[in-house]
Amino acid sequence: MLKKIISFATALILSVSAYGTTIGYTVSAADNKQQVVFENFDTSINGGEPIKGVDISSIIAIEKAGVEFYNIRGSKEDIFSILSRKGVNYIRVRVWNEPYDSNGNFYGGGNNDLYVAAEIGKRAAEYGMKLLVDIQYSDFWADPAKQTRPKYWQPHDHETLKYEIYRYTTWVLETIEDEGGDIGMVQVGNETNCFFCGENDMYKICDLFSSGNKAVRDFDKNILIAHHFADPSSGHFDWYAQIMAECNLDYDVFAASYYPYWHGTTDNLTSVLKGIADKYNKYVMVAETAYPYTSDDGDTFGNAVSGYSDNVTLRYPISVEGQAQSLTDVFQAVADVGSKGLGVFYWEPAWLGVNNIPWEEQNKLWKQYGSGWATDYATEYDASVTVAGGSAYDNQALFDFSGRPLVSLDVFSNIYPRKNGFTDEYFMTGDLYPDGVIDVYDMILMRKALIEKRKDRFADVNNDSEISVADLVSMKNHILGGEQFEIVRKGNPPKKGDYK
Repeated sequence: MLKKIISFATALILSVSAYGTTIGYTVSAADNKQQVVFENFDTSINGGEPIKGVDISSIIAIEKAGVEFYNIRGSKEDIFSILSRKGVNYIRVRVWNEPYDSNGNFYGGGNNDLYVAAEIGKRAAEYGMKLLVDIQYSDFWADPAKQTRPKYWQPHDHETLKYEIYRYTTWVLETIEDEGGDIGMVQVGNETNCFFCGENDMYKICDLFSSGNKAVRDFDKNILIAHHFADPSSGHFDWYAQIMAECNLDYDVFAASYYPYWHGTTDNLTSVLKGIADKYNKYVMVAETAYPYTSDDGDTFGNAVSGYSDNVTLRYPISVEGQAQSLTDVFQAVADVGSKGLGVFYWEPAWLGVNNIPWEEQNKLWKQYGSGWATDYATEYDASVTVAGGSAYDNQALFDFSGRPLVSLDVFSNIYPRKNGFTDEYFMTGDLYPDGVIDVYDMILMRKALIEKRKDRFADVNNDSEISVADLVSMKNHILGGEQFEIVRKGNPPKKGDYK
């Protein structure tokens, strides 16, 4: 019987390897340079785990357009499930006030009104992921180049605007929480580089910020408040922090956008963020980063950055490996800040078009569902919308054009410290080498459990109260995409080494 078990497990391992379905990094990769350790992480934050976040604000729109996601075995799977298994613990979502015209036609860019954000928050919470609510206080894209005041706020004087910001912020938080979202952090403004809600005086901006911040504090004092600026290589970050300190602004996190092809080195990123953390006693993090894994265009719209781009510094190869190294280095840069370094969010890692359809069909989907960066209806609000269309970042996604996860997504599994399974109270049956995925290494440990005739729940994959070859079969089926495991509540999860 023992020989049969061993040969059966070996055959499974070989078949999985041939199928190309290894999930996550191998055991040896957990010990290689891809591992990032936040050695002095403040364990009072985020349950003691660094923030490992993604911004998937476009997800509802692209799903409606027909984009589907698959696990690495080729089985269709909810993207929130995939991300959670890979170690993602935070979802960031942008919120626009009124991203549609007077006839109700959406501007696109994911159609990210409050109700879309609430739906995303609810789905994230179902998989144990917290929500960063990125309130942009605009009807459409807000960034360093434009911070257009919402249509219905445009006539307001300063004091009236402050009042509306407070009221709107409260409404956003109430709505998302009522729908089941687990709000861990709120961004008051997006990339507000001395520009916010139509205002360009930094002292007046801080006064507007204070209204949004007060709304968050009044709603829930445990929610972190972040202010977000782009480009740490600009030389302006300390000035922003200094003005906010002069204004006695009540906030917790100084957040940066850092795109390595635009924003300097990771050494400079660490230096700038550490300077703010040390001088102003604020947590710091990267709220946006990305890097291309290919120069190909998946949705016929073109790419913001590729190997053909001018005026960019491509610090890594354009490959899956280069993308993974870029993301790893950004995490390491924040970890090197010390106890005030919180973590990283990857920007729009799933913003894809429907695979293998011509431009004409893609264009219809962008217009109908708002799954691209803009629709024609946005031109009345945003003068920069001269060409409506799709995603210029699909070549920087962490999924390939067909919706399968790239190996670079596994970087999130190698950020430490981390909780086992989905939360401290949950574990995935069969995850005997507890890394949030079920793979051939768990099968090897399952074989050991069979040989030793263990009777605990960790190895009882099929939930029949005994450990047998049937559990090994279930594990194989799961790896090949034919079976999903239940998530079981049971005290303390296994620890690495328990089955060695």
